[in-house]
Amino acid sequence: MSLLWIPVTLVAAAAQTARNATQRSLTESIGTVGATQVRFLFGLPFALLFLVGVCIVADRLPPAIGPQAILFTVAGALFQILATALMLTAMKSKSFSVTTAYIKTEPVLTACVGFALLGDALTPLKIVAILIATAGVIAMSVKPDTMRAMLSDIRPALLGIVAGGCFGLSAVAFRGAILFLPDGGFVLRATTILALGLAIQTVLLLAYLLIFDRVSLTRSFGVWRASLGAGFLGAFASQFWFLGFALTSAANVRTLALVEVFFAQALSRKLFNQQTSLREYLGMALVVIGVGLLLLAATS
Repeated sequence: MSLLWIPVTLVAAAAQTARNATQRSLTESIGTVGATQVRFLFGLPFALLFLVGVCIVADRLPPAIGPQAILFTVAGALFQILATALMLTAMKSKSFSVTTAYIKTEPVLTACVGFALLGDALTPLKIVAILIATAGVIAMSVKPDTMRAMLSDIRPALLGIVAGGCFGLSAVAFRGAILFLPDGGFVLRATTILALGLAIQTVLLLAYLLIFDRVSLTRSFGVWRASLGAGFLGAFASQFWFLGFALTSAANVRTLALVEVFFAQALSRKLFNQQTSLREYLGMALVVIGVGLLLLAATS
């Protein structure tokens, strides 16, 4: 059980890469806010099905949700909405893999916030592991010949980095909500908070779209097949993220999740027939070293 968070996180990272690509394609047809709400509105039914299934298997109702768990869930829900919108906005002006690199600066903030709010362990070895893996992602995704252009237009970088910070805050908040549930196995607690979080996000975004952007909401139903696919992938990825948060610190999960950049690059190569450069191999090596140190720190 102590190492179960590792395969759980790998499954979540793979599913999230597919979901990000699907949402990115939806941005062109239904806009940023419309594509943002798809993962929540169309993901909620799947999350509720997950919860019903877990309750049937466990032969019990979900645990009682106290005020602290609700507060942390609301915070996680709001930060995740903001992070998703910022991510999709950044992707409109930068490549899929480069935007992923900006966002994957999140483990540093996640580790600090998790330590401050939840008392999650933060050892020197873990800090080094997080920094090395993050440096690897940046080296892997950002081409040297594009650095000048990136520095002259820092808006996508800022959007991506802030999005990563919001994803980190969201992860810590959701882990806190899971920990504040009084009873139940880790699967039941994780699935309960997932369903609650998606319900909150769906209500907030539906209200916003009904008031300010009914066109995007209508368009999301017009492309319901793609929206349903993105919703399922979002709920499926979130299910495994939350299982990871229930098993270990958010910093552990989000640092190991840096392998997502491998999946993003593989997807980019498949779509654009790009070859792997020496710089990318170096970045991959740094990520592998950082992840290896993280696993060593987590299991020692």
